[in-house]
Amino acid sequence: MTVTRPARLTGAALCAALALIAAVWILKDLAALGSPADLAWYWAGDHHFLIRGRSATSLVDPVLLAASAATAVAALRSRHAASALAATGAATLALRLPGLWAPGSGALVTALLELALAAGLVVTAAAGRRRVTAPHEQPPTRPRTGPAVAAGVLLAVSALVAVLWEAYWATELPLEITIDRFTGGRSVIKAALAPPPGWLSLVLVTLYGTAAVSAFARARHSRAFGLLAGVFLAAGGLAEVARTARYELVGDFGDIPAAARLDILSAYTGLLAGVAVLALLAGRGAPATAPGPYPPARMPPPAPPYPPPPGW
Repeated sequence: MTVTRPARLTGAALCAALALIAAVWILKDLAALGSPADLAWYWAGDHHFLIRGRSATSLVDPVLLAASAATAVAALRSRHAASALAATGAATLALRLPGLWAPGSGALVTALLELALAAGLVVTAAAGRRRVTAPHEQPPTRPRTGPAVAAGVLLAVSALVAVLWEAYWATELPLEITIDRFTGGRSVIKAALAPPPGWLSLVLVTLYGTAAVSAFARARHSRAFGLLAGVFLAAGGLAEVARTARYELVGDFGDIPAAARLDILSAYTGLLAGVAVLALLAGRGAPATAPGPYPPARMPPPAPPYPPPPGW
């Protein structure tokens, strides 16, 4: 299956609009904070230096910006355009849904706009599909078995780690705060556009699990979902590693609590796993049909007539 040209153009335009909205909010935060480094550290989870203003964006916003920009290019040029549009649209829908009940008119309007654009991406990916008819068109390929299985294992382990961390916080925090981590209640302090931390973990677990299952099955859409999951996994790990390095927690690894040590290990393994998933799924896919060891034999010539005619 491939995508019609009107669907490609529509998907690219929708992705460009999503990227533009994210870019506007990021530029607004840059103007409020005055320093790209401060904004980057805020995305990494360091909120102790905010004295000039408060950021409305979180790490989710630059990741969605990069994903939307890459999907816009893929919609115009890639054979995996349909799955890329569906993956980006579904992830944006899930991550922006809590903005409907977030305080502030700016977050609400942004959520409504992005939800409409993301829904348009999913509809475009579903309605714009068609069969490959021309010989020059290239259908989506399946990932190779080895890289697909390796990426599936890494994504499945990452989903399990996220589930275990949520279970840990559910046992450590009061019930009210645990519920607020999924609904964005008053006890949770976050950026205006950021999804609640529990909701974000739920979305990422779903994304990692979906990408892992599709990778194990070597589905044609596994590349798009796996690459998107790898980007989120690598970005989250990089942010945690940067924050850990800034506070020099690795040097005091033996003196910090056990939960903090596990958090550091999760950050480094998440970064490495995300980079590995990107490398495994970004390679060339398996050929559509495996070539045979010998060229196909030609048809034998017809037998001479019997009895032979005169002059044969």
